Amino acid sequence: MPFSIKRFLPHIFVILGFVVISLAYFNPVLKGEVIYQNDIVQFIGMSKQQKDFKAETGQETYWTNSAFGGMPTYQLGARYPHNYIKKLDLALRFLPRPADYLFLYLLSFYVLLLVLKVDFKLAALGALAFGFSTYLIIILGVGHNSKAHAIAYMPLVLSGIILTFRKKYIWGFFLTVIALGLELVANHFQMTYYLMFLIVILGIAYLIDAYRKQTLPEYFKAIGILVGALVLAIALNATNILATQEYVKESKRSKSELTINPDGSPKEVTNGLDRDYITQFSYGMVETFNLFIPRFVGGGNHEDVGKESATYEAYRKLGATTTQALQESKRAPLYWGDQPIVEAPAYVGAVVLFLFVLALFLVQGRLKWWLVGGTVFSLLLSYGKNLGFLTDIFIDYVPLYNKFRAVSSIQVILELCIPALGVFGLSKLLDVHVSKEEKLKALKYSGAITGGLCVVFLLFKSTLFDFVGVNDGLYRESYGQGFIDAIKSDRKRVFTMDSLRSLVLVALSSGVILMFLKEKLKEKWLITAFCALILFDLVGVDRRYVNNDDFVAGIEMSKPFQASEVDKYILQDTSYYRVYDLVSGPSKPSYFHNSLNGYNAAELRRYREVFDFYIAKNNINVLSMLNTKYIVAQDEKGNSFPYENEEVNGNAWFVESLNLVDSANEEILKLDKLNTKSQAVYSQHEASEFLENTDLKFKTDSTSTIDLVEVKPNYLKYKSNNSNKGFAVFSEVYYGNGWKVFIDGESGEFMRVNYILRGMQIPAGSHTIEFKFDPDVVKTGSKITLASSILLMFLIVSGLFYEYRRKPQE
Repeated sequence: MPFSIKRFLPHIFVILGFVVISLAYFNPVLKGEVIYQNDIVQFIGMSKQQKDFKAETGQETYWTNSAFGGMPTYQLGARYPHNYIKKLDLALRFLPRPADYLFLYLLSFYVLLLVLKVDFKLAALGALAFGFSTYLIIILGVGHNSKAHAIAYMPLVLSGIILTFRKKYIWGFFLTVIALGLELVANHFQMTYYLMFLIVILGIAYLIDAYRKQTLPEYFKAIGILVGALVLAIALNATNILATQEYVKESKRSKSELTINPDGSPKEVTNGLDRDYITQFSYGMVETFNLFIPRFVGGGNHEDVGKESATYEAYRKLGATTTQALQESKRAPLYWGDQPIVEAPAYVGAVVLFLFVLALFLVQGRLKWWLVGGTVFSLLLSYGKNLGFLTDIFIDYVPLYNKFRAVSSIQVILELCIPALGVFGLSKLLDVHVSKEEKLKALKYSGAITGGLCVVFLLFKSTLFDFVGVNDGLYRESYGQGFIDAIKSDRKRVFTMDSLRSLVLVALSSGVILMFLKEKLKEKWLITAFCALILFDLVGVDRRYVNNDDFVAGIEMSKPFQASEVDKYILQDTSYYRVYDLVSGPSKPSYFHNSLNGYNAAELRRYREVFDFYIAKNNINVLSMLNTKYIVAQDEKGNSFPYENEEVNGNAWFVESLNLVDSANEEILKLDKLNTKSQAVYSQHEASEFLENTDLKFKTDSTSTIDLVEVKPNYLKYKSNNSNKGFAVFSEVYYGNGWKVFIDGESGEFMRVNYILRGMQIPAGSHTIEFKFDPDVVKTGSKITLASSILLMFLIVSGLFYEYRRKPQE
């Protein structure tokens, strides 16, 4: 068959349509505006030092001193050599942010449905249902970009796997390698981990089908090809994966050596995060209906209820002006679910869920059970502590599950499965091989189930639900019972409004299908009608939470922080020191200073422990050993001021004694009253190979000096002078994987002391000591990524040549 552009024109037009739709929803980007994303603002504060270093030197630094006393930049947007799969990713994300992620949602899901042999028009409709799912839009609004990035590539990964199972081995292999490589580029391993569950369910569905059809050899051949694709995709991202694997062992997501809490009570020792921390964001079982009715449990923590609300009147009765009452009414605490904070409901869509239920009666086979299985699985796990036994099993026995928090995030799986099956339900309606009677029966059942739910909720809402939120007690104490009654009134009002809304959408959807089945509506108008219904439904809810009001001038995001008078005062000090800011928020201090503050979900474990034990309690002894020269606090009038710590230890110092302790508990507890200027402590198993004895004494006098003479994020140079052999403590966070020390140009050894700092023996005399952060993992990973990229290009060329020779043109 000769090549014809006409075959590709429909897909080209669809993709162009996705571009237009993405830009239309986020239309302020066309004027150069950017969406204000709080998480990205914090990221900008954290990453400024490394970006400034790259701009000044053209080199990448893999260590920053600007946050948490110092940490690797592996989780702060570090760029690695020969990361060509990243370049492909950037090429696909050619639209302004966040339109680029919405475009990826649409494109990736469209490809999945095409691979599943859905007509391109229905595939485009399904892409809209997936891309505008409220949760996927909300995460763009708050700045969870890496999460959105990873979710966007999930359907593409599934496309490659399904092609391989369908014996399209060459194309399936290449698509799986590239898609999974792009998935790993997103660097949100929690989302990729959840995708693995859906892939396992898909594999089981195909295994059962292969067993029934006696095609197990082909099945295992596909598995072997997919394993090869997985290995190559990992190799394409080797540097990031190896660096992350190395770092996670030292992050707070790893097992602690401590067996006590800061208050002295026994600590539960785990290999991952604390159980309560993992399940803090557990989806309430009642919240399940949020998927169908957007504000079933009130929506988000801050809902705009308007001037005609009971909340507005309550504020007026409390003495607020009309302006104040209107402003407060824009952030009414309507959410009454189980989670501590919710930006918006995880709304899948009344129309989409109606189609999903319709598909349950029309679709048969492995596809149905894969998608239903994925939906039920993710929903049950999202309940977290509300379905404790299942979550406990996964935390205790499923590898890596305890490394991730916010179990409700696993609902991204059902966000994919529900619209996919819904589109197949619609496809079955168009299938001439399915009888009209069967279609009418499915319509009757799906309409009765979804519409009936709405009617039950409308009639019995006061009987079924109390509309009481977990934080209502706090509001009652502050504003009185009258305010709570007003909030509950508004919760009931939006519950009723959105229940009616979903009921109307179900009725319209049922009516459109009924007209089609009675041959009063043609196929193209059926598809057009559902496109309109889905967009009206989802975009209408999305715009409540992410709209043009969220956009600001580009300068506000590129330079989100302005130096205060306190910052300007501190910056006049050009020496090397740290700042601990109790006023400005998590990452603003990192934007201007070398800070103890920071905003990251995976800071170094030992730093977090020292912070919890001492820094959070303003322990001046520990702050001083971390070279904290300035502490930003507030006076009685609420004005910020810089407290200059005159007890600060400085950048490095010689100690008189180095003392052995038996355990991590003892080591961290010693810091409370340890004279860190003259003493240091260490654990035997950490550094005994560096020392001649276990307890050491050193001679120091006023002529013993060690001075920091050159500073870069990844390089520190000291000059020491000591008439005796000495032991120096450096006020730098210890991280053994990458920091290398040199004495007078010769490689040396350093060890961890005082639970968190670096220390080393220095010979008598004058010496130059240099610390360089030059991680071997980056060098090793870069070689692997280069070799795997070359291998992939060779395989692609070979595969294309093979296909050309195997299927010559007719």
